[in-house]
Amino acid sequence: MNEINHKTVFVLDHTPYFGISCESPIDCDFIKSKVPVPPISKSLWTCAVEASVEYCRIAYDLFPVGKLIRFVVSDTAAHIVNTWNTGTQTLTHILNAMTMVGVPPRQTQASDYSVIHGLRAAIEALAEPTEFQKEQIVAHSKSDNFKLVNRGRVICITSARDDASMKSLEDIFRTVLVQQNTIAGHKDYISIDQCHLVIINLYPANMESMVSNRALIDISPILMSEIHSNKANSISNKLTNLILPHFDLASTTVTGIPMKEEQNASSSANYDVEIFHGRTAHSVFLGTELVLPHSLKEGSDYETVTLKWCTPRSCGSSEMQPCLAQCRVTPVDVTSRPSSCLINFLLSGRSVLLEMPKKSGGKITSHLLSAHGGEIFIHSLNTARSCLEDPPSISEGGGGRVTDYRIKDFGMLMQQHRLIPLKPMPERQPDESLLKMRTKLSRNSRYWPLTLGRTVLYNIRHFVEPILLLTQKPELSEDEKMMCLKSIYNLSQLEERQETIAMPNMGHRLKGNKKEEQYRLLWSELETVVNYNGTSPNHKAIVSCIRECRRMYPNADGSDAHDKSQGSEGSMSDAHRASVIRATTDSPMSPPHSMSSSGGGGGGGGGGSSTSGSAVVPADPSSSSAAVTLGASNTAGIVGLLGARTGVASSTKKSFGSGGRSLFDVLATTERTISQKRIDFSGRLCTPTGQVAKLYSHIGSKDAESATGRPADVK
Repeated sequence: MNEINHKTVFVLDHTPYFGISCESPIDCDFIKSKVPVPPISKSLWTCAVEASVEYCRIAYDLFPVGKLIRFVVSDTAAHIVNTWNTGTQTLTHILNAMTMVGVPPRQTQASDYSVIHGLRAAIEALAEPTEFQKEQIVAHSKSDNFKLVNRGRVICITSARDDASMKSLEDIFRTVLVQQNTIAGHKDYISIDQCHLVIINLYPANMESMVSNRALIDISPILMSEIHSNKANSISNKLTNLILPHFDLASTTVTGIPMKEEQNASSSANYDVEIFHGRTAHSVFLGTELVLPHSLKEGSDYETVTLKWCTPRSCGSSEMQPCLAQCRVTPVDVTSRPSSCLINFLLSGRSVLLEMPKKSGGKITSHLLSAHGGEIFIHSLNTARSCLEDPPSISEGGGGRVTDYRIKDFGMLMQQHRLIPLKPMPERQPDESLLKMRTKLSRNSRYWPLTLGRTVLYNIRHFVEPILLLTQKPELSEDEKMMCLKSIYNLSQLEERQETIAMPNMGHRLKGNKKEEQYRLLWSELETVVNYNGTSPNHKAIVSCIRECRRMYPNADGSDAHDKSQGSEGSMSDAHRASVIRATTDSPMSPPHSMSSSGGGGGGGGGGSSTSGSAVVPADPSSSSAAVTLGASNTAGIVGLLGARTGVASSTKKSFGSGGRSLFDVLATTERTISQKRIDFSGRLCTPTGQVAKLYSHIGSKDAESATGRPADVK
């Protein structure tokens, strides 16, 4: 058993000091008498025994098997109360043994009274194998890889003068623990892999303790310890607080239980009953719309969940509901009348529903109290679709009938991230491949729309397939980068021709179906996907290219999203933006123009120098040497666009003409030569240098002819 709470040992101090009164009088209702009755108080020993036995009762109620508890009484020697044998793991056996031990002896001259005897015996008890551990040893005796993990807890209830005495007690316990592990090869003992020491300092209610509380710390690799200093009359609450983390339990308070008054059967009142159970009954609801109403228990340090009593039902098979978890239940105050009434009510065959509030308002039945075979369980009900019903159709989602789930894309995602078991190898770190796959899956699924109606990008996969597939790689080659840039340019060409993207009817899920809105969303999605897929230099170059295409489509408020997110990069001049726009929108028949902001209505300014059909625009206003040449043809536009987006203006300053001639260079040169052979605008050819050519110059002559009259037709 690998659980740390498999074995627990109580060490009770039975020295003469524990025979004194706890100085907390008990309220008793005596018959009126003239003889005064002196106050009655429990001894420290009685308080310690009652609290530890109550701790034992809760553990036995919730865990009939698997959790073993032993008691050791220490005075001049260690007295073993019970063993790991299941026959001695009962409250009856423990209470009978405590009766035989009796009260602590009165003060004597002997000086060998110490709790250390009990701590030594507790360590030996942890080293003794239980029946379950013996079965494990025998079953795996022939296995070389089997390692029996032996863990346990020691709860020592004693009294010390100050913190130095507690420190000395811990040091002695650690020394004895190390010594015990040195003889672990003995046939009757096994090594202790981890031990949890809990020391509770007990003192009368009218005194002040010099021992400070201390949280759980690691004393050594195999020992962790914590110290609690408590008055004797509150030791029961302290052990009740500790049992929750020791056995991973939770508290639930059932409120509004109607019960008839004992004195007046015709009237009833509402009572509250607190119960303990496994924490699973509450943890299964995390992440849903249910709200766990936590509150701090009055007079304690732990939280309890408050659930409201509903109308009880009979426990018929037709009314059983599917549940997520079930845990045994035990009342905290087993002797109180409300607890007794609730337990008897449930054992009679009735079941009770419990309500829990919802985030959206209202309440929902979240738990069920019912008895099975003489034991009471709390059931965590399934508040969503029942697992017993037919599985839901893929077209029926949480928001209604949804029919456009990306089922094929999801299947592709699973194939790309399929796990295959690998043979363990010494040079490979454990779970190395698993961690890599988790990182890859996290990167590739950061942006993954569930439905086609919420995306533009994945509706036109045939246009952007290279980008979606290639950018998933951590590194891109130059050829792969150029393929992605080609796809981006094709999209910009579609946008230039103002072609509508063919997509299915997306209803109201997107903000609009206009072409401008579709392209704006498309560029935004494409940038997000590439940004999430990788951070290599080629990935960044592709992102820069996408951002250049996005610049002509600002946000709804008129601002540029890229400018806001990139800071200094967003301060690029308007002239450079205009150059990129010109590169993607010019045609061979476009007239020459000036891209500078100062060129007003000149239109044909510099006409004599523009006969080649191209324009040279500075890429940076502060540097006249950095320029981007934009051809007048579409092919020349490719050169300008790719040159601007793949690093022409970068630190390398590499141009297409500096190295080997590519296909783009050949096409650009050919188109430029053809454009130079075209006949220039006739009006410009007839206009003297320095003057503006007049458009529609013949209009004036026609007006004059109409004024003089039309000549007669020749017959």
